[in-house]
Amino acid sequence: MPHQTDDVPILPGLDELNGHLHELIQDPSLAIDPKLFDDVELQLTDSNIPGLIPFLLPKLTQILKQYTGDPAVVVSLTIKLLRPISFTQAIQLASEESLIQALSSSAQAAQILGLTIIHKATSSSRDISILCAMPSLVQSLITTWLSSPNVEVGQKATKVLGDLLEIDCQTPVPGPNPFIAAGETPAQWEPPIRRVPGHGGLWQLILHTSSTYNLLLDLISGRHPSTANNRSQLSLAQGRILRLLPRLAALNIDPLASSSITGPMPAHLTNGHRDRAPQPGEGLLQYAALRMVDKADPLMHRSLVDFFEAFVSLMRISGWTNSKEQIIKKVLREAVPNDDVLRGALESLPNRTVDQESEGLKRWLRAIMPRVTQVPLR
Repeated sequence: MPHQTDDVPILPGLDELNGHLHELIQDPSLAIDPKLFDDVELQLTDSNIPGLIPFLLPKLTQILKQYTGDPAVVVSLTIKLLRPISFTQAIQLASEESLIQALSSSAQAAQILGLTIIHKATSSSRDISILCAMPSLVQSLITTWLSSPNVEVGQKATKVLGDLLEIDCQTPVPGPNPFIAAGETPAQWEPPIRRVPGHGGLWQLILHTSSTYNLLLDLISGRHPSTANNRSQLSLAQGRILRLLPRLAALNIDPLASSSITGPMPAHLTNGHRDRAPQPGEGLLQYAALRMVDKADPLMHRSLVDFFEAFVSLMRISGWTNSKEQIIKKVLREAVPNDDVLRGALESLPNRTVDQESEGLKRWLRAIMPRVTQVPLR
């Protein structure tokens, strides 16, 4: 049996795990012994992990590449060992192809591992630039995010993508907003995770590069193999994009509100309904908020209303500009007049928020909501 070297931390059970790893490398069809992995993982600390990384991680990586069973215990130990490793170090251990393979795996644990490694790129704009140089990996991230039926994978991917785009956002940290009273701390507000403006490369790759943007649009419109004949998965994909969009709009609404790429006709609009067809110049914001959702589906209509509530609330507390307000007004001018449920939800929003925010929210809604007699404009 292989033994640990002098510079490797001494842990009970480590020799046994090391021997088991060698057996799994030699014969990937062997059953994994979860206890051997758990015994070592429970002993991992910030002080002993660095010494164990070169001893265990190469073997774990090799096993993950060839193991055909459920890799959950292998992934759990691997994620713990990866904790102090940077994104650039991680992609030296796991190539772009390996990460794409992990994201494309049918095993939830492998997908979580791939997402965990990609999330490490949020440590700096430089790391995100490295990620942008791997467009196939970014496309695999988007595909996994919108096509995975697993709730945990979807939630993890939503956070990973949101954090990456926040760090990469080119706009400066927002200044004062005239619709927020002095001393008010809105419940929706969360401290920004970025300290300096980013490079904007990931925003460009996702929203304005045709291959990546069309992939995203196909997934949420029901024109991708993963969602075309799978109503449940299409609903998941649309729900995920609706949950992320308010956060992104609060960061930088402009690239979300315009595009040179016209979106495809959503699957539910192919039988007439040309009045709601995607329009040239519209961006992802208009596509998701005004075109994508089949409002005849009560659950998706509810998701759309939830989106607008979050969108309106976050827009109030994010940095204000006149152009941003005009974009919001234009979207609401089309969305609200023909949707009594949406109008009622937005108008009652101040009554469903905390007292200290109620008046500010009322002022904001008076500024942006279309009048009852106002008709949608194109």
